[in-house]
Amino acid sequence: MAKKAMIERNKKRERMVAQYAAKREELKRILNDPNTSDEEFYAAQHKLSKLPRNSSSVRLHNRCCITGRPRAYLRKFRISRITFRELASNGKIPGVTKSSW
Repeated sequence: MAKKAMIERNKKRERMVAQYAAKREELKRILNDPNTSDEEFYAAQHKLSKLPRNSSSVRLHNRCCITGRPRAYLRKFRISRITFRELASNGKIPGVTKSSW
């Protein structure tokens, strides 16, 4: 089980990413537009740098939704390999069977 503080910190980042997503998208659109003037470009760049760091989606880390484990994460199931193995062995994941039966 991961530390509760780390799990909560990642949840806080997820909320912040969602909150600032539209603003970040607009500023990035201005930065990527080749027709943007230098003044607009630098203004958008400055505004983007003033946004909170945790509002960037790059800072999110995939974690197991049951245990919070940050490593060995299976995207399709949104859980770690250890949790996946336990649930699959108990027959709680539909359509998943052991290959060596």
